[in-house]
Amino acid sequence: MNRSAPFEHQNADDPPDPSARDESLAEIVAALRGILAEGNGTPSERALAERLNIKRHRLRRALDQLRAAGELAPARTGRPRTTPARRGDDLARDTNPVEIIELRMMLEPALARLAALRASPFEIMRIQRAATTPPGASAGAVDLAFHKAVAAGARNSLATELYALIRQVATDARLRFGNSDNPSCPNRLRQRDAEHKAIADAIAARDPDAAEQAMRAHLGAVQRQILDRLGPGMAVA
Repeated sequence: MNRSAPFEHQNADDPPDPSARDESLAEIVAALRGILAEGNGTPSERALAERLNIKRHRLRRALDQLRAAGELAPARTGRPRTTPARRGDDLARDTNPVEIIELRMMLEPALARLAALRASPFEIMRIQRAATTPPGASAGAVDLAFHKAVAAGARNSLATELYALIRQVATDARLRFGNSDNPSCPNRLRQRDAEHKAIADAIAARDPDAAEQAMRAHLGAVQRQILDRLGPGMAVA
């Protein structure tokens, strides 16, 4: 199969043409937007270069343009940061669902507020798309994608990493008995999607107060379900 580069229009013997280079870069940027809109995360540079059949340095120029426009998270520098598995194990052993939802209620309304102020149009589109559970999709996976999209839209890398750790701990098997982020009841699923949509609509409207309040109301519903599962005598402080 002929794998000629789809963005290589210029003959090697021709003199450089700046306008052609700019047009080619715009095509690469447009192709990257299409890949990101698929909703499968951001592939590695190597995978993107192979898929688009372009050189790595040209791919980086296009990625830099998307980052400058706020459509892609800033590139990480230095050695990659990882959360030791042992740390997650310790946290899961020492906490419980009530503590997890309490911490989420402290953090996520603020993230929703920041997302309303900072999220790029592309990030807002991702948040809105993740607000509804498609037929046959995993309710838990959709919920996680929505909340991670809101966290990413807040544009605070430390808060995003902290939120990822909280959700990692929350998915531990020892804490799943009260997992209301994966509702089995169709009515609750519809209610959850409506709550997600209210958050997404407020972020899209650039209304930080409404986004914060909608997120707080949504997590309050999750908290009530957790307390109901734990039995009578549990009260919200």
